[in-house]
Amino acid sequence: MKTYDKLAEIVLAEGVRAHFTLLGDANMHFAQKLAGLGMRTIHVRHEHTAASMAMSFANADGGVGFCSVTCGPGLTQLMTALPAAVRNGVPLVVFAGESPMHAPWYNQGIEQAPFVAATRARYMPIHSRKLLEQRMREAFLIARRDRTPVVVGLPMDLQKEPWEKTADYTPSTALMQPTGRLQPDPERLAQAAEMIGAARRIVVIGGRGAQRADAAGACRRLAERCGALLATTLPARGLFHDDPDCISIAGGFAAPLAREVFAEADLIVAVGASLAQHMRDGGKLYPNAKVLQIDLRPAMINQGAVVTDLAVQGDARATLEALCDLLPDPTPTPGWRDGTRRAAVEGDAAAPGRHLAAPGLINPDEAVAALDRLIPKTWEVVNSSGHCSYFSAQMFGRPMRHFHTIREFGAIGNGLAYAMGVAVARPDTPVVLMDGDGSFLMHVQELETIRRHGLNILVCVLNDGAYGSEIHKLRADGLPEEGANFGRDDLGRIARGFGLEGAMVTDQDVLPGLFQRFSDNPGPTVWDIHINDSVASPQMQRAHPPHKA
Repeated sequence: MKTYDKLAEIVLAEGVRAHFTLLGDANMHFAQKLAGLGMRTIHVRHEHTAASMAMSFANADGGVGFCSVTCGPGLTQLMTALPAAVRNGVPLVVFAGESPMHAPWYNQGIEQAPFVAATRARYMPIHSRKLLEQRMREAFLIARRDRTPVVVGLPMDLQKEPWEKTADYTPSTALMQPTGRLQPDPERLAQAAEMIGAARRIVVIGGRGAQRADAAGACRRLAERCGALLATTLPARGLFHDDPDCISIAGGFAAPLAREVFAEADLIVAVGASLAQHMRDGGKLYPNAKVLQIDLRPAMINQGAVVTDLAVQGDARATLEALCDLLPDPTPTPGWRDGTRRAAVEGDAAAPGRHLAAPGLINPDEAVAALDRLIPKTWEVVNSSGHCSYFSAQMFGRPMRHFHTIREFGAIGNGLAYAMGVAVARPDTPVVLMDGDGSFLMHVQELETIRRHGLNILVCVLNDGAYGSEIHKLRADGLPEEGANFGRDDLGRIARGFGLEGAMVTDQDVLPGLFQRFSDNPGPTVWDIHINDSVASPQMQRAHPPHKA
């Protein structure tokens, strides 16, 4: 038995359910052993995809994500994925091997720890076989407890050394003792109740922390008790999908009518939400409101700005339940909470392109609205990044469980990987990816991975023939578009070249027929939907108004 054999047994014992990998010298023996033990293994075409798949798998599965790459260039390919995992709080363990300890020179050798540290992920070197079990257990424990990525480095020559029999491995899950819900400080709770009692136009915003604490119901009760409206952060999209008083997303992607509501608010109650720049739209979303934050780790300052007037530390559900008991009967504010807000916001969301038309092109808001009508609410929808993601974020009535978003770090090119991770975690449900052509083409090689593993993914590419964010910014500043505008290829034909189903769509009237065909014969499919590049999202129009000479 070799050390890499034991490493594989450890990963299996940690409850990992899927392994995403690209083989190289520093991980191939371990990866093959792990597959031989029965682990579902997805072999990808690019290391970044392996890490991004593991991230979205973890989000959809609720456990820890796991991937492996080789040392050196295998690790450096992860420098875009790791910051996204850090900022999104994804529990992830990456095995990245290491160059041989006892070789005077190795062509793929680098100091791996500084690269990982630069992303603010954790690096766990293992340079002694005696420390293997302890360090691996610690890596999984940190990933689970702190919801952060941990990269493990084990030199390849050490991996091949014989393993001496040891006692059975104790996984990190055995060390994670259940704890009670953290109760809030009574004095701070009383201050929060007073703050709510003095407000008249309140919006309760639920984030991922509210979902993890099973606090959606408590958020609804608080909103009822104080006459508040409901909203969510983008990653928690759909937490209150069926509530008539929910105005959907807070932040830069808020629908125009929702922004008007936020501008009138005098108090924001942020529950399990980090109050990041995007969620606050740089401080412009609710300029007249005070902010009450309820969180296990509240922060007065986030991303360089003071974000909270009062913070209450505690479990979201326990704090809200205690807070509701302190509140007096509400004095309703006329016209604020009247059961019509959700319907009004939905009707207003898909508006930016209504006065623009171009032959052979579909306005992106209209294309997404048509898809939203066709795609069942129980299917998995993955929202990618880039300009087009504003429009797909306006797909209403979808529970958070079935609407997947991983954001922050401003990187495109992740859509295919995120959809693949969800497809592995939810194999019994079709997955629909909403992506842009620039993002799609960055890792188009993974279409082969999708075909090879038979992943049931429908990729809807909103193809504007360009990097959408960049062309709208260039146009707003009166600059030439060369370098960002490339024209529209037939991406459906490219998909067919990889062995997938593919179609080019220039008329939205064909979408129902295409959807029926996919429903009757599900399987890897790409729809290349040619959209009108002159339609800018409301968020883009606000941030980059036309240049004035």
